[in-house]
Amino acid sequence: MHVRTTQAWDLRPATPADLDDMVELRAVVMRPDLVRLGRFDEHRVRQRLRDSYLPEHTEIIVVDGRFAGSVTLRPYEDGWCLESFFLDASLQGRGIGSGVLRHLLDRTDAEGAPVRLNVLQGSAARRLYERHGFVTEREDPVDVFMIRRPGAAA
Repeated sequence: MHVRTTQAWDLRPATPADLDDMVELRAVVMRPDLVRLGRFDEHRVRQRLRDSYLPEHTEIIVVDGRFAGSVTLRPYEDGWCLESFFLDASLQGRGIGSGVLRHLLDRTDAEGAPVRLNVLQGSAARRLYERHGFVTEREDPVDVFMIRRPGAAA
């Protein structure tokens, strides 16, 4: 168990059986930002994850022995893409997300690989990524595209 945060958490490999939990969590967590941006669609928010799910690159966040979220880090160009990162809203603000992200970045730093991601405009998650060394590469009206170079200061 990782105990670098205020609450213990662990990661385990994802399986196809995790998909329904992941899809529902994504819909709940993303809803406020998507509604704010005028882009929420009950079906699409779920189908996009179903269409892109890669269990071999996904880990499940476990807190108190239960599903608490998921993170997908897949190979991309010269490094990695943090494709999705969702944590149950009731567990946010407890250091779990920071702990999981730091764990992943320790791995990518050891490889000397950059990590890219995109986050919705106005999302609180952007601050988390900035605290961990991600910087904006470009933006559009919906997304902010960010990159973190290996060893970027947090």
